[in-house]
Amino acid sequence: MPLAVFVLGLSVFALGTSEFMITGLLPGMAADLHVSIPDAGLLISAFAIGMVVGAPLLAIGTLRLPRRRTLLALLGVFAVAHVVGALAEGYALLFATRVIAAFACAGFWAVALATTIALVPAERRGRGMAVLVGGLTVANIAGVPAGTFLGQHAGWRTAFWAVTAVTLVAVAGVALLVPETTGGPLSLRGELRLYRRGRVWLALGVIALCQAMIFAAFSYLAPLLTETDGLPGEWVPGVLALFGVGALIGISAGGRLADRRPFATLYGCLALALAALLVLALTTDALVAVAAVLVFGVAAFGANPALNLRAFQAAGDAPTLVGASTTSAFNVGNTAGPWLGGVAIDAGFGFPSVAWTGIALGVATLAALTVAAVVQRGDDRELVTV
Repeated sequence: MPLAVFVLGLSVFALGTSEFMITGLLPGMAADLHVSIPDAGLLISAFAIGMVVGAPLLAIGTLRLPRRRTLLALLGVFAVAHVVGALAEGYALLFATRVIAAFACAGFWAVALATTIALVPAERRGRGMAVLVGGLTVANIAGVPAGTFLGQHAGWRTAFWAVTAVTLVAVAGVALLVPETTGGPLSLRGELRLYRRGRVWLALGVIALCQAMIFAAFSYLAPLLTETDGLPGEWVPGVLALFGVGALIGISAGGRLADRRPFATLYGCLALALAALLVLALTTDALVAVAAVLVFGVAAFGANPALNLRAFQAAGDAPTLVGASTTSAFNVGNTAGPWLGGVAIDAGFGFPSVAWTGIALGVATLAALTVAAVVQRGDDRELVTV
């Protein structure tokens, strides 16, 4: 595996830490900025929406630019946004920096995915994507807890400074170790033809549904475990870290399996995720629920390399825009899942309803994946006939 891919994974570690650490910083941020916790929570929504919108816009805007320089520019904007955010005295300015950081993060994801595809041999692309997304997994295991710890003991602004420092390390790594690549003679019209392919929309739909399945339950694991299963509250961080360990195991195995059999990998991960969700929906035993969380982490992130690989295979000659589109699709799921889980809770169905919501979304994912598999077989038969 090229060292450059690991450098890109380090960069994703910084981006992912920033994206998810806000959850643990909300009380301190709300108090410091004199806003309510729900208002502070909108900083999370601002980042997610910025990712959904920013990915395709920046992919189009940077289409003809050299990729390494583009990556460096986006990391630079991300770092500056965190410096300004750390110094912000008001909520409005901090909100604006979160949107700008999200745009830079989305653009980086799109270009980093395309760069990884360019650097890694075709037969190892699943493993390359696993390394890249592994940065996000490590962010959830180490970066987010560390950011939360810093925020709780030294103020939320310290966490922003820490992300800035890690981002600058990533800048140095990209500058020194990532070779310059381009997509060849790319054209905007050629890349936009991506959206005329039904296979691409199916691949993106599977990504969004799968992520919604994951985050419908994951977003509410803490109250589900404590209120329904009787888990002591002080155990929750450890269980979430266990989910991260499962995610690391899953993405390592999923990267290798995706290179050989992407559809089989997705079916296997979805079946495992549905089994874990069913246990979480039915059990009231804390130890059983904790075991299910570990399995859920393995399944949730084990699917990630295959989801990305399927989208790139469907896109063919539009690597930059498909990278942006997958980024948007993941964040559509990240946004829709927690909302649907919250709707179920607000409807009075209790915390186990988030697991049932995840199951419903998982069944929808299986249906969409089956349609995609049928379409793929039809396309393969046409190629053999020709």
